[in-house]
Amino acid sequence: MNTPICDFVESYAQKNLIRAHIPGHKGKGLSGLENLDITEIVGADGLFCPDGIIAESERNAASVFGSARTVYSTEGSTFSIKAMLYLTERYAVETAKNKLVFAVRNAHSSFIAGAVQNGLKVEWIVGDGNLLTQNVTPSDVDAALKQAEQKPVAVYVTSPDYLGHIADVAGIKKVCERYGVLLIVDNAHGAYLKFLSRDIHPITLGADMCADSAHKTLPCLGGGGYLHLNHSVYEVIGGYLPMAYSLFASTSPSYLILRSLDKLNPYLDGEYSFDLKKFVKKLDEIKQKLKDKYVLVGEEPLKLTVDFKPYGYTGVEASGYLYEKGLVVEYADDDNVVMMFSTNTALDGLEKVYSILNEMPKKPAISRFSPKIALPERVMDVRDALLYPSETVSLSEAVGRVFGANAVSCPPAVPVLYAGELIGEKEKALLEYYGVKKLRVVK
Repeated sequence: MNTPICDFVESYAQKNLIRAHIPGHKGKGLSGLENLDITEIVGADGLFCPDGIIAESERNAASVFGSARTVYSTEGSTFSIKAMLYLTERYAVETAKNKLVFAVRNAHSSFIAGAVQNGLKVEWIVGDGNLLTQNVTPSDVDAALKQAEQKPVAVYVTSPDYLGHIADVAGIKKVCERYGVLLIVDNAHGAYLKFLSRDIHPITLGADMCADSAHKTLPCLGGGGYLHLNHSVYEVIGGYLPMAYSLFASTSPSYLILRSLDKLNPYLDGEYSFDLKKFVKKLDEIKQKLKDKYVLVGEEPLKLTVDFKPYGYTGVEASGYLYEKGLVVEYADDDNVVMMFSTNTALDGLEKVYSILNEMPKKPAISRFSPKIALPERVMDVRDALLYPSETVSLSEAVGRVFGANAVSCPPAVPVLYAGELIGEKEKALLEYYGVKKLRVVK
């Protein structure tokens, strides 16, 4: 498989031409990468309406992932999610559906921003009440759709979630088909799922659209991502893709990131599956040994999520101990520590991870648990609450007030509250648990 973006950029860099175009470093600088950092000059194609090297590279990516169309993002899944929601709104218009999306409550904060920006109404599906992982089943989705007075245009699912749980995407898709609604998936943490021994990528399992962050689990520069469209939906709204870019993407895409995405295609099409299989087998061996000592959370193959409370540590305390031993984790809160690995993690590095965890001294168990999240009462439309005058108050003053900002998030950007929701005692307890001391409320 060829690499047209890489070939063009490297050829351009070797010609040592006078660069009378941006960026201002003119191919020289302190980082050592400036000669490969270009802009949308003649021959370099354009990300918004590609018809040259970017289009060719994106066709390669679509072939690798088995989609009708795959487009690149140089702004991670944030762009892909907002663009996906714009396309969902366009699909609703083209097919005379309601501009309503049913979303599982543990959606990333960029979801609600995209919904507001695209004029979509949102109704929540709440699972087992855990903030970061809702464990929503096909039956939960079926119940929500069956009871709905207005049917949505789409159901929105985050899978894998931040703690490493994987939803039954195939089962949820079957439910969506029965009700004639789209299934769109935030698969930011699961681009690699396509290349496991059993392909469980959302596009393979029938999702209509899917956002992947290549940089989270694949060997890609930060900010690299994909938006995948399946065949049936692409036929209806594929022509709106240039508009999606013009609304939500920067007009200065990073060619360093585009090169990184381009370079991935032949690797993903070739030896990556072998490397992934070997790595997953090794990490699974580590997990099996750790299960005798720790509570492991989630089943995602490239994540190791540990609840340290039975071992006497909050997640934050455990992450501090691990950092002192040379292990830097992805995320920690009072409940869990999340470690994310990839095929670029050395196998002997995994052995060191095991040694560090195995030698961790035990303390008396902690019995404190995170409050379950109930669905807050909505008293204002999200968009209205965001546009209404607001003020910052302490959490103690916020009870009985209406939340007035885009999101109050715990660290992985999963909102505790959304704009327009009433702050009650239960919401206060959850906000306190996640360390929120001040927040915006509607005046």
